[in-house]
Parts: sequence; structure tokens; C-alpha cells
Amino acid sequence: MTPEVHHQFTEVNGLRYHLAICGQGPLVLFTHGFPESWYSWRKQLPFLANAGFQAVAVDMPGYGQTDKPKAVERYNQIAISDDMAALATALGHNTFVSVGHDWGAPTAWHTALRFPERVRGVVGMSVPYGGRPPQPPTQGFKKLMQDKFFYMLYFQPPGVAEAELEPELASFLRRFWWSTCSESDVDFFKSVPAEGTQLFDVMPDPGHLPSFIEQDEANYYFEQFSRSGLRGPLNYYRNLDRNWELSESYAQARFLKPALFLYGDKDPVPHFGGEMQRMPEYLSDLRQIEVADCGHWIQQEQAEQVNQHLLNFLHQLK
Repeated sequence: MTPEVHHQFTEVNGLRYHLAICGQGPLVLFTHGFPESWYSWRKQLPFLANAGFQAVAVDMPGYGQTDKPKAVERYNQIAISDDMAALATALGHNTFVSVGHDWGAPTAWHTALRFPERVRGVVGMSVPYGGRPPQPPTQGFKKLMQDKFFYMLYFQPPGVAEAELEPELASFLRRFWWSTCSESDVDFFKSVPAEGTQLFDVMPDPGHLPSFIEQDEANYYFEQFSRSGLRGPLNYYRNLDRNWELSESYAQARFLKPALFLYGDKDPVPHFGGEMQRMPEYLSDLRQIEVADCGHWIQQEQAEQVNQHLLNFLHQLK
């Protein structure tokens, strides 16, 4: 029998969070990325519940049914990792495993580094942790890209990306999912002049969904973003430099407990910037696993492989 996912609202640190909860046992807390929701973990929750865990997936701030703060700075990783520790407490757990994908991966890494006494193990997917960079990230991106288009820089000015993407929401979701899935031949970091370029200019619409997502599943995401828009989700990018400023106190911190990094063999994101090579400097008990025939949307593209790797990792924890 497939365990039932039930939903509840929990308020921590002034924000009302929507949680999807499945099973009982040690807590595994899932954080999602852009542009997704708790729903991106739909194939992991029942699997881990059947294995004896309480699997909880969060709608991150700005997404789904969780609150959407107006203040851009509320979306910084320090505040959000504080929220994750507070949610674990509210759920009745002193310790937990933090699992994150895409933007949820920095949340998982920061939560582990900032609450090492509470995080039993950490799993990041698709986005590595290579430590605090020597300069604010947007400065580094500008030096690296020079006058070329880079989506993270394009997302910085409030309202600009929203004006392009929200009127064509279904097309945006198709384009973004397609651009880094295993089936795509899109050059995600294509070199084109930044001046006058918009996201859709470098991210073609395939006209159909990637095979990893069914139409009814895509409809769920579409409905969520149709209600709340993209301002909150885009605000994560607008905190890149703020995250850097706020993380100085633990810039040299190492997480000594077990860590797992999962990434797709056809995902360009983990290789951008060289962070993956620096991971062992900050995660002293690290396992890195490349998942075959997989792009960026790893837990949805290769759910069975990801589930087994997760379970193997969880069974190794004390």
C-alpha cells in the first residue's frame, strides 16, 4: 500500500509554511529548487515512508501555499536555514537529515553547516557546495561572463524577468525544464551578448514536455505559479550577494558528518564554476555519485535510482 501524503501548515519565524508529510520515524526534510514546489519530491516521500522514515517536503517561501514575503531579503539562505531547523523542532525532531535539490541544495548545505549538532547527514542534488567565494557572486559572474548573457544576472533587477516570463508561464516552465534535462541539446550556457537579450532568446520552447513529467504533473506546477507568480521564486537569485555577506562567520566551516552529492551525468550545472572539485574541503565525509542518463531534474528524471541512493545513505547514518 502506498502511504498517504498529508498536508499541514506550520508557522516558524513569522512565516506560515505548507508541508507535505508522509510516514513516521526519523525525519528527512526535503527542500526544492526553481521553478518547482514540494511536489518535485512526490516520488521520494512514499518510498522513504515505506522504509521507516518521516519524509517531509516543504513548499519554500514564495512558492505554493507557503507565505510569500514582500521583502526580498527574507529569501536569504541564513533566514531560510533557520526556518528549516525551526520546522524540525515544530515537527518534534531534535535531529534530522537535510535533503535539497537546485536552490534547495544551498539550503541543505547551509542548514548542515549552521546546525551540525542537529543535522545527522546532508544530501545535495545538482548544485554543489564549494565554500564561500572570495567575492560577491554577482561580481564573479560579471567577471566570468564579461558582456555575455547569464540568466542569474538577468534575474537580478526586480520585475524584469517577471514581465517576460509570467505572461507565458506554461512556455517558461517547458523551456526551463527542457533546457537542462537529459533529452535536451540546448547549450544552457550559450554565449550571446547580454545587451537586449532575454531568457527566451537563449532557451527555446520545445513545444512539448520532457518525458520525465506528465501533463497532469505539469498542470500542478502551472496552477501553483499561476496563483502566486514568480517574484518570490526569483528573489532567491536576488539574495546571492546577501547570502555571501551573511555567511562570513562560517566561511571556513566544515561539516564532519556524512554528506552525499547526487548529480546527473547530462546536467551542465554541477560543472559550472568548479565548485564540485572543492567540495571535499568543506564536507569531510563526502560521497559523490553521478546518476546515469540524467539531467538537472534528478529526483524526477531518475526517481528509482535517486530513491535507492537516498535509502543506502540513510541506512549508513548512526
